[in-house]
Amino acid sequence: MTSRKKTWQEKLADKEGLPKVLKLERRFPCFNALHKMGVDVGEDVVLVNPSEIVECMKKVPRGRLVTIIEICKLIAKKHRVKGCCSLTTGIFIMTAAHATEEAKREDTDLGIPYWRTLKADGYLNDKFHGGAESHKALLEMEGYKVVGVGKRWRVDNYQTYLVDDM
Repeated sequence: MTSRKKTWQEKLADKEGLPKVLKLERRFPCFNALHKMGVDVGEDVVLVNPSEIVECMKKVPRGRLVTIIEICKLIAKKHRVKGCCSLTTGIFIMTAAHATEEAKREDTDLGIPYWRTLKADGYLNDKFHGGAESHKALLEMEGYKVVGVGKRWRVDNYQTYLVDDM
């Protein structure tokens, strides 16, 4: 018996046991990112379901952007903890992007403007469907100026476009 590979939309389904609050430990894969955001060892962090990430992404209107940092801060605040696992958040952001493109091929609209979600410091996500080039094209179609920084792309003055309140 062969097993069928899950679709991106199936991967976007909520996971049993999440959300889950844990005490931050140095061994966590997201430790460095969380520590950079001001979370210390022993403080509470949350691992959330994809639906919470998607909810944040859907709230970003045309003309505005969000980074993984803002999403993590919003979710941490919602759960009344110091931080949100940036590793799982990043995975769910990427999954939402792929699920959206997969749904488009099926003539379905998930309503997730994933291209308005940037990596930390305004960088484009090369793990989105079509890579950073596709991400760049979608942002430029909405009027953003995208500039090269070394081998990577970044939205010029991205801070001025960040959502004020979600």
